[in-house]
Amino acid sequence: MRKYLTGTGLIGTLSTGYSMLRSANDQRFTWRSGLAWLSWGITFALTIGTILDIHKASVGREVPQDSPIKGKEKKYFSAIEAEKRAQRLAARR
Repeated sequence: MRKYLTGTGLIGTLSTGYSMLRSANDQRFTWRSGLAWLSWGITFALTIGTILDIHKASVGREVPQDSPIKGKEKKYFSAIEAEKRAQRLAARR
C-alpha cells in the first residue's frame, strides 16, 4: 500500500482536489476554475494509470511502453505478490 501512496502522487492529487472542492463554494464557475478542474482531472487520471502500472509490474506483468515506470519494473516486482496472484488464479479454476 505504501508504494501506491508515496510513489504515485496520490496524496497530492487528493489534497488538491479537496482544496478545490472547498473553494468551489466561495466562487463562481469561470473559465479559470474550469481549467483548474480539467487539470486536476487529467492529473488524477495519470495518477490512477500509474497505480495500475505499478500493480502490473508488481505481479510480473508487462508494463506499456508509455508508462513512467517502464524500465524500472524490477523496483516494484515482488515474487511473493506474484506467487499469491498465481495461487488465486489457480484456485478460481
